[in-house]
Amino acid sequence: MDIPVSAVLPDNLTMEKLQESKGHVVGYRVFIAVWLCLLVLTGLTIWIAGLELGNLSTFTAMIIATVKASLVLYFFMHLKYEPPVFRIMALVTVATLTVIILMTFTDVWFR
Repeated sequence: MDIPVSAVLPDNLTMEKLQESKGHVVGYRVFIAVWLCLLVLTGLTIWIAGLELGNLSTFTAMIIATVKASLVLYFFMHLKYEPPVFRIMALVTVATLTVIILMTFTDVWFR
């Protein structure tokens, strides 16, 4: 069964437009640099965990985890190249999660 592409596509969308909109291509150097940063931050997290900082060690680990998650969102999930509406949605989601985590830690710390 051979169906022509023009029968499936809307009238204003042509095959040429589909081929032009392949998205942003990121080089391997960017991905390798971000991966190395993630490795360094993971090592920093392990090193901080070995120090006896009390409640500050948890706070520091959460800050480092936030930076790592931001790198993954920004580069590996291509949020850097998305329209602002997607960035705002991601920011609202992360802010909501941050508030929930802070409320949980506050409840546990002040028992």
